[in-house]
Amino acid sequence: MSDADLEEIRKGRLAQLQQQQHQQGGAGGGPGAAGQDEQRKQQEAEARASILSQILHPEAADRLGRIRIVKESRATDVENRLIMLARSGQLRAKVTEDQLKELLGAVAENNERDGTTGGKIVVSRRKGGWDDDDDLLDL
Repeated sequence: MSDADLEEIRKGRLAQLQQQQHQQGGAGGGPGAAGQDEQRKQQEAEARASILSQILHPEAADRLGRIRIVKESRATDVENRLIMLARSGQLRAKVTEDQLKELLGAVAENNERDGTTGGKIVVSRRKGGWDDDDDLLDL
């Protein structure tokens, strides 16, 4: 996917968003502002989904969806990286499931290196004083 294609998609989406904003009467304050924020977030999500559907094979999109169910932050990191690669023109073809696995590995390594995984569980047990086996020695 070339830069020109992505730029054309962005321009079309921007024109659509501006048209919707003009139909609603522009920006407002108060309770309408919260609705506009929600609508803006929804439109951004739609734009992300549109870009991802263009750069991912269906199998890769399914895998990313399953990852989102398990760990949303990891899926968002991968999506951000994919969109960044697409916008910079580094993606020559649609991303396959194997390429997505490699990207997931790279994101996981990056998170481990930065210490942002949060997936490490440390169990600390009390030592001494609470051992029930000592009661058996009295028999």
